[in-house]
Amino acid sequence: MLLVRTVIIIGIGGFLGANTRYWISGWALAHFTRFLNWPLPYGTIFVNLTGSFGLALFVAYALKRTPFSNDVRLLVATGFFGAYTTFSTYALESLILMREGSVPAALANILLTNGLCLLGAALGLWFGTLL
Repeated sequence: MLLVRTVIIIGIGGFLGANTRYWISGWALAHFTRFLNWPLPYGTIFVNLTGSFGLALFVAYALKRTPFSNDVRLLVATGFFGAYTTFSTYALESLILMREGSVPAALANILLTNGLCLLGAALGLWFGTLL
């Protein structure tokens, strides 16, 4: 029964994370594309940045305060952020850019995504320790 409960909790978080990813990614792509003139997957970059920040913030806060049950940790960290972040999409989009001959854009995507997500995680850990 515990396994079924765990699967359901992660599944609910995953459902919420995947849907949030879809809507936020679309919003970011539409808004950033208007202002920036590079053929980059801005939605994916934005979701990876906010996902890296959010997961690190949650983990840092949960480890410091430990107010959350294991169920909440599974729902948020494993389910929601596991479905929300999009590194598999990031890798595929980088390779597609390369195959289409946009090597500079692919390299920019790789550097921006990695740099911004490391920054997001660092800021999340820092903010999480302040809470």
